[in-house]
Amino acid sequence: MKLIIRILTTSILVLLISHFMKGVHVASFSTSIIVAIVLGLLNVFIKPILVLFTLPITFFTLGLFLLVINGLIIILCDNIVGGFDVDSFFTALLFSIILSVSQSIVNLFVKD
Repeated sequence: MKLIIRILTTSILVLLISHFMKGVHVASFSTSIIVAIVLGLLNVFIKPILVLFTLPITFFTLGLFLLVINGLIIILCDNIVGGFDVDSFFTALLFSIILSVSQSIVNLFVKD
């Protein structure tokens, strides 16, 4: 049940952010649910591999390179999901920052 709530909150946040952010386009609510699922799967399977391979540069930049990895994950999700479009890398970077901050805020208020 906790997983379904997280997917629904993430999909609502993706839809809200795309509504207010100029370079992100989501076709429908069902597309935002697919985006939330694909982002979750990419964060579970692909992100740890990228973090492992880029560990020296992440260490050298004091963890700021993880923002670049998050932007790359958003771009990869853009390539996988039809109906989800991000205009540029910097838009994806800003989208990932806003999404992660808003997820943190929502997760404070949503109880298990």
